[in-house]
Amino acid sequence: MKKVLLLFAAVVSVGTFARAADAPQNGTLVSENSVSCGSKGSRGKKSMDILCQEYVVRSGSTEYHIRQEKPGDKALLPINAAVEFTISKDKMKFKADGKSYEYLVVSESAAARP
Repeated sequence: MKKVLLLFAAVVSVGTFARAADAPQNGTLVSENSVSCGSKGSRGKKSMDILCQEYVVRSGSTEYHIRQEKPGDKALLPINAAVEFTISKDKMKFKADGKSYEYLVVSESAAARP
């Protein structure tokens, strides 16, 4: 009986943690930079760097550096905009200004204290 009860408690606690990871979090877009995300060139000609936007999303004491998935996505997001996001594997899905976005999470760090 103890084994069954212990197994049930373990299953319930794992399910709770898994659900909490997918729960929406609140954050703020605090900065934007243009970074190189590849190059484009044709035969015998000079290659040209392709730039992507990289944003920093601050949520509590964590900062997420996110980058657009495809260089062709040219939407610029407003800085200091509030976002509600979820993270699944290496992707962050969020809403800003009524539109949905999906960006790659390239790094995560502790937020600097003011």
